[in-house]
Amino acid sequence: MARSVWKGPFVDGYLLKKAETSRGSGRNEVIKTWSRRSTILPQFVGLTFGVYNGHKFLPVLVTENMIGHKLGEFSPTRTFTGHTAVDKKVKKASA
Repeated sequence: MARSVWKGPFVDGYLLKKAETSRGSGRNEVIKTWSRRSTILPQFVGLTFGVYNGHKFLPVLVTENMIGHKLGEFSPTRTFTGHTAVDKKVKKASA
């Protein structure tokens, strides 16, 4: 379900503070965050966030195309290992 337009986009307050201090310092360091639910704002363009996926922090470099999306969309939580060869053999035998 989408968020109401009159409420505006959701961003954790501490994430805004970290982004402002990082932009003010001029250093390009990774901002670690667990807030996958936060919306990417225009102030975040050019910054690198380390978004936690439940196992490790994945670096996400924010570009203009990402504005309006959530941080969690760019840090997948599951790894697809592919289909096993056994499944393909079973399909051929039953066909």
